[in-house]
Amino acid sequence: MPDTTIPDKSLAAILDLLDKANVSVAERFPGDSQARQPVHVVYGGAHLFNADAAQKLGAVALRTLQEHAPDPASLASALGLAPSLAAQIHPRVVDKLKREPVEDFRIDFEDGFGSRPDSEEDEHARRAAIEVANGLRDDTLPHAIGIRIKPLNEELKRRSLRTFDLFLTTLLGRSAGKLPPNFVITLPKVTAPEQVTALASACDAFEYWRDMPGDTLKFELMIETTQSVFAADGRIALPHLIAEGHGRIVAAHFGTYDYTAACNITAAHQHMGHPVCDFAKHVMQVALAGTGIWLSDGATNMMPIGSRDVVHKAWRLHAEHVRHSLVTGFYQGWDLHPAQLPSRYAAVYAFFLEGLDAASERLKNFVQKAAQATLVGDMFDDAATGQGLLNYFLRAMNCGAITEDEAIEKSGLTLAELRSRSFVKILKSRSQNGV
Repeated sequence: MPDTTIPDKSLAAILDLLDKANVSVAERFPGDSQARQPVHVVYGGAHLFNADAAQKLGAVALRTLQEHAPDPASLASALGLAPSLAAQIHPRVVDKLKREPVEDFRIDFEDGFGSRPDSEEDEHARRAAIEVANGLRDDTLPHAIGIRIKPLNEELKRRSLRTFDLFLTTLLGRSAGKLPPNFVITLPKVTAPEQVTALASACDAFEYWRDMPGDTLKFELMIETTQSVFAADGRIALPHLIAEGHGRIVAAHFGTYDYTAACNITAAHQHMGHPVCDFAKHVMQVALAGTGIWLSDGATNMMPIGSRDVVHKAWRLHAEHVRHSLVTGFYQGWDLHPAQLPSRYAAVYAFFLEGLDAASERLKNFVQKAAQATLVGDMFDDAATGQGLLNYFLRAMNCGAITEDEAIEKSGLTLAELRSRSFVKILKSRSQNGV
């Protein structure tokens, strides 16, 4: 009787198939993006945008913090934080609002701009582009910036594409053909794959006629319709939508209020914590896991404007929403008013600082166990968890929750290792160097 049932030839074919499958998975799901994902995106009407918008928003945010939470104790009271944690967070939030109050900004030609005569939208498209060019020249733009065009539905498709063309043509004409770093176009209210195909084709045509390198223009999808979550035949729509972007899509942003309205949720219950939102976002996570596509949550629509009690109530709700997003794996969200920036950063910093010691101990243990396994020739099979812990430190460091020195001290890694952004690369380097 033979030792094995499967003939050698068949076994070799099966192993070859698995090798190809594993390579395919590695190519399709390369892990965490090498770029820095902002913790938020601030939306503002195109008619209001100026080159120094980020600095102005930061000034308003800082004044709001100084008026309504001038010290750690008042911040702790406003957000329900432990006094010791608030003492760590408050100066970091102040520093962030002075240094980099806005990480990402979207110049809005959709809901935040409204329906206007064509001549007026033309004028604002050109003017906003000139302001972006001025900001690029003067180094006043945030880390990332972009525009949100109108939907590509039957009613608005021509207007949307005209704004797309006018804005980009004017911007490139004023900036010697340069786009700002991390520039992105947002496509809202997607209801059919053909709309994604159309925007990708518009990007192709624009790049061709202006002699730009291919795939220069990137865009993101708004997931705010039921059709963008599930297709008519019951399949998950997102993989098909992403495929129609032909490599240009970098993010998927959840639109809380349009989506809850599409699900027939009454206005009083349209909020980020509604179960239908969690369901849609879970689908987004599963469909896009490992693809490198960034996920963003929506906005809190209670604005912190008015008396201290009103501001504190709005801040606490916003902070609860931000924390819920972070706990469920959405590391970016929308902000609609500068007074939301203090609660955004306070909530993000609290999330990372609360778990810092535990993450530090786990990461050090993972690195040690992985190194020992490598030395004796064993396979370390939990690299995904190690990468997740490394990502925790990278996100905390990128947003200002912790400094580089704190990240080095807490993680037990060198700055070069942190900047490699790869747990596997760290293990390989330490193994080669006998560490």
